[in-house]
Amino acid sequence: MTTTTTAPPRADSERTGFRVLGAISFSHFLNDMIQSLILAIYPLLKSSFHLSFAQIGLITLTYQITASLLQPVVGLYTDKRPQPYSLAIGMGCTLVGLLTLAAATDYPTLLLAAALIGTGSSIFHPESSRVARMASGGRHGLAQSIFQVGGNAGSAMGPLLAAWIIIPQGQRSVAWFSAAALLAMVVLWKIGGWYRRQQRARKTAARTAPGHALSSRQVTLAVGVLLMLIFSKYFYLSSLTSYYTFYLIHKFQLSVQSAQLYLFVFLFAVAAGTLLGGPIGDRIGRKRVIWGSILGVAPFTLLLPHASLAWTGPLTFIIGFILASAFSAILVFAQELLPGKIGAVSGLFFGFAFGMGGIGAAALGRLADVYGIDMVYQLCAFLPLIGLLTAFLPDLGRRAEKR
Repeated sequence: MTTTTTAPPRADSERTGFRVLGAISFSHFLNDMIQSLILAIYPLLKSSFHLSFAQIGLITLTYQITASLLQPVVGLYTDKRPQPYSLAIGMGCTLVGLLTLAAATDYPTLLLAAALIGTGSSIFHPESSRVARMASGGRHGLAQSIFQVGGNAGSAMGPLLAAWIIIPQGQRSVAWFSAAALLAMVVLWKIGGWYRRQQRARKTAARTAPGHALSSRQVTLAVGVLLMLIFSKYFYLSSLTSYYTFYLIHKFQLSVQSAQLYLFVFLFAVAAGTLLGGPIGDRIGRKRVIWGSILGVAPFTLLLPHASLAWTGPLTFIIGFILASAFSAILVFAQELLPGKIGAVSGLFFGFAFGMGGIGAAALGRLADVYGIDMVYQLCAFLPLIGLLTAFLPDLGRRAEKR
């Protein structure tokens, strides 16, 4: 601690950065584990409340739209007025939504619970993404991947916990997970303290952040392309996260618990793909990762509707792994396009992703009610072809992307 050479302080900073990244990733794990319980207990809610597929989709829409509409607003506000302790406050909102879900006795209360959890998510994601970038040490893709993999791992745990605890014990056992929300609030309060201590030291760097030579028109076009890629990714992912269990039950006559194990395998693949996408983008360039992730998954999505049960599991694992690698690359690419607006960019892209997931769930639920669950996967199989739009993204160059 008393040395005056430059190497040890940099190493200490890196260790501190990884501690913070680990803590924010763990918080993301707890946050998304809680949120994924909504999706995982859809079969239970459908039978208990006698819901249609369209009503199931509306629950997801309520949750996703609440998050998507508020996230850009939160991001814009905190770009100008950082709120370090808003992370813990957002988790508190999620806690209230979780308890409301456990106690719900009618459909409107289910929608209220979904809205509360969505609000908590809208507060959590923009600021936690900013924390990840602050602690990145310049390896922005790696930092976003570490942050994202926590959330995806938490989402993967939801179906397992639902199968082991909630399905056997019933809806009220959802309240047991309030302990996870309380733990997350403690961790996030400590992260808020670190964030506050970093603010003054970061202000000068933020003012002098490097830009790029692109015109505003080029930036607008690039952001539009990235949003279309997010649409493709999350509309397709919604077909799996919301309806995969129903698809397996309908087509292969699996039990609810067996179908949830398949969903866990898919979500685990999403977590693994997320972890690799960011650092690969740091090394080879984010545009290449986006090419390979969005368009590269198309052959597998086109095969999925025609696969047997033996091939359905491996195909969905491959789809989840490849498709998930895109988000960290897309988010950091957008942050480089709009330097100095980390909160707004994070809020916009997280919010748009959540919104597309919600709209996709509602639209696909209606499609399943009218034409059957099989039609959902036959139509969604073509969505990754939107990845061809990647050709319109500018070449920022690896050096610029790494800043």
